[in-house]
Amino acid sequence: MSWKKDRDALIAQTMAFVESVTGRREDLQADLKPALPPVEAGVRTERAAAPEIVDTAEPPPAPLSGPRQVALSDVQKEIRDRVASFRAHQQRFNKEREEYFSKTIAKLKASMKDLPPPRAGK
Repeated sequence: MSWKKDRDALIAQTMAFVESVTGRREDLQADLKPALPPVEAGVRTERAAAPEIVDTAEPPPAPLSGPRQVALSDVQKEIRDRVASFRAHQQRFNKEREEYFSKTIAKLKASMKDLPPPRAGK
């Protein structure tokens, strides 16, 4: 069952890293406590003990919504262009398929006119 302890220690270490990056210690600690069982101190202390990181810097400012919207509209424009190109491509294939079908049916009907009539006895 040591893999469970190793897993719990890894989760605790990961959560400590996330706390240090996002600066949301209080929220994550409240969420973490009911979810994870306590880790025993005697088992693999190098993994079990999450490093204590003191967050003295202010959290980074929230990203501006302007550049995000511009990038999103560029992506939307590219998607629309690709969809339009795909539709045009499919319409061309459909048109070519219908033309080929019409030509083939016309050839078949023309060749059937040249055939002798079927015999009535068979």
